[in-house]
Amino acid sequence: MVNDYCSIPEPSLLDLACAKIEELSNEVEELKKQLQELHVQRDFGLERFAGSDEDIRFYTRFPSYRHLMSFWWLIEPSIHKIIHVSRAKSAARKQEDIIRELPPSERQLLQPVDEFFLFLVYLSVGLKERDLAHRFHMHPSTVSRIIALLGSVCVWLSAADVKSNLPEEFSDFSDTQVIIDCTEIRCQTPSSPFLQSEMYSNYKSHCTMKGLIGIAPHGPVTFVSQLYAGSVSDRELFKQCGITKRLTEDMAVMVDKGFLISD
Repeated sequence: MVNDYCSIPEPSLLDLACAKIEELSNEVEELKKQLQELHVQRDFGLERFAGSDEDIRFYTRFPSYRHLMSFWWLIEPSIHKIIHVSRAKSAARKQEDIIRELPPSERQLLQPVDEFFLFLVYLSVGLKERDLAHRFHMHPSTVSRIIALLGSVCVWLSAADVKSNLPEEFSDFSDTQVIIDCTEIRCQTPSSPFLQSEMYSNYKSHCTMKGLIGIAPHGPVTFVSQLYAGSVSDRELFKQCGITKRLTEDMAVMVDKGFLISD
């Protein structure tokens, strides 16, 4: 009897099955990858345009995807404080705590970053809510809630947050909480003579809507007022817009020398 120890045994059925399973697993992973790519291409979300700064500029007005994401990472820690309108109303009826974890059926249809992208598209491109609903595959009323929600988010920073980010150039003005100025947006001339006089801006020589903008010393926008008729003075707008409710006596406000609110 001769034993051939150098011969290679025939593969068993188990080995063949394992090889086939591995082959099929690799094929499934490849199909998943292709499906994900098709999903990204089909969906109108931020990820779809991540590779095109030109598209990002068009849809969001941010100069690049990197700039947009830098801003998103700045505000993302505050996302957990945002409460959807529908959730707040439901909690009030049931006398529940609105801060608790939402059940799966009540969570938002979009990821928070895509809700933010939807809001930017609404502001930058001026798409109608029904158009946005078709693009993001949701009901128009859901689009309205997202816009109302994100449009009302408070961006005011506490005095501690401002001081912790104070630039070196403000070392002699360390109590500065906000830098403010007014801005005007041209609008259509009303047919009513009374409204024309209310909205006519001597500065712009046209009918405008006027608002007050505030930024922290290190750059981020921390206050955006409602819009007022263009004829309102900077001083009166400062009094009416609500920013004074957020200021305390130990906070300094930096303004242009012509912005007369020192008293």
